[in-house]
Amino acid sequence: MSSLNLPPAGAGMAAPVRSAPPREWGAVLALSLGAFALVASEFMPVSLLTPIATDLQVSEGQAGQAIAVSGAFALVTSLLVSPLAGQLDRKWLLLGLTTAMILSGTLAALAPSFPVFMLGRALIGVAIGGFWAMSAATAMRLVPSHQVPRALAIVNGGNALATVIAAPMGSYFGAIIGWRGAFFSLVPVAVVALLWKIAALPSMKATAGRASWNVFSLLKRPPVAWGMVGVSLFFMGQFSLFTYLRPFVEATLHVSPSTLSLLLLLMGAAGLAGTVLIEPFVHKALFRTLVLLPALMALVAVCMILIGNTLPRVAVLFALWGLLGTSAPVAWWSWLARTLPDDGEAGGGLMVAVVQMAIAIGATVGGLLLDHQGYRATFWFSAVLLLGSVVTSCIAARSAQHHRLPVHS
Repeated sequence: MSSLNLPPAGAGMAAPVRSAPPREWGAVLALSLGAFALVASEFMPVSLLTPIATDLQVSEGQAGQAIAVSGAFALVTSLLVSPLAGQLDRKWLLLGLTTAMILSGTLAALAPSFPVFMLGRALIGVAIGGFWAMSAATAMRLVPSHQVPRALAIVNGGNALATVIAAPMGSYFGAIIGWRGAFFSLVPVAVVALLWKIAALPSMKATAGRASWNVFSLLKRPPVAWGMVGVSLFFMGQFSLFTYLRPFVEATLHVSPSTLSLLLLLMGAAGLAGTVLIEPFVHKALFRTLVLLPALMALVAVCMILIGNTLPRVAVLFALWGLLGTSAPVAWWSWLARTLPDDGEAGGGLMVAVVQMAIAIGATVGGLLLDHQGYRATFWFSAVLLLGSVVTSCIAARSAQHHRLPVHS
């Protein structure tokens, strides 16, 4: 497959549309299972900080760094995976990353000390950064261009499912078999994903061009630069609010922990549905979708401030936030595939790095606003950032049109 550029409307008789054979869709499902295990592993410590800290004789704050270290290694790996891999067959690279996930879960579960536990968390960061940096490029090589949004939706479905059940699963297993057993419970899932990838993934030799060590050179292209600004503002806005939903609910509704869990479960289930429903919108009107999603999420953020004072309203707003926010990565990965059809690996690495930084900045600034001015300031900040994503996505669409990239908006 030499290019993802779709023919312009009215270009004459369309070529026959090719569908990916079943084996390729099996490979996409294997990637989705791997994404589920990765994201569940990434967020497993969230519901297990207290027993981890007690067992490894550290503070809960130190135990919480298990999330930070995985994020840091994911960021670095996303930028370096393509040039470091060189001419290595991408199938073997993906298998190596899955093996790192298996080792991570095993190390974390058997860790005799906190440094060994953190080594396991560093490995999961490497697997996360490498996998997501390559996800769009891999989908582009597995299926025809018109089916890439569907493939990306399936892969992100594993991500969405993990966000729904990771925390409650960790809490449940932690109570029954301990925190170590909870971590190890994902190892068999990763082993199945590894064996499935071995069977289903075709050989994917490195592209002829040498990968650049400077993925930031892609920002010299205006459509890429504006798109990266848009995705950065989107994830900053999303996580500046999402990270602090619990303080918001506790301050406004004074709900019990079980009710909060149900609200978060509702949000996750709506997000899982969103990854399924987003595909036709992405396929037919990609840039319009990229503009509409943050606009609607900004509206939801404002509604939480103005009318989020009853449980039914908050439940609806949580569901809408999950539906829109979880489906957005499918749209942004599809944008990457369409904008950089020949630089999917480098572009994927750059976008993962941008998203990781955006999440960290959004959560940090949102927390400072929460501590000093309350949740309303945090939510207004989120809405402003999301509206910024609306503006920059519009500029990215015009820039893509000017540079004759397929817009379909």
